[in-house]
Amino acid sequence: MTTVVLEIDLQLYQLLQAAAAANHLSLEQECLRRLKGEARQSRYLQALVAELRADDQQRRAARS
Repeated sequence: MTTVVLEIDLQLYQLLQAAAAANHLSLEQECLRRLKGEARQSRYLQALVAELRADDQQRRAARS
């Protein structure tokens, strides 16, 4: 079995604990769920990624 050690700030740790409790999972199970991509993604993060991709496309088009 592989052991993974994560260094996270206290606020993130507390958010993970709260999410685990809300989903009736252990902290380990919640982390694994998120690593597998099963966690609901933030609309804010999805919008940010879309904006970054659009900016990248514009930069590439300007170089051509």
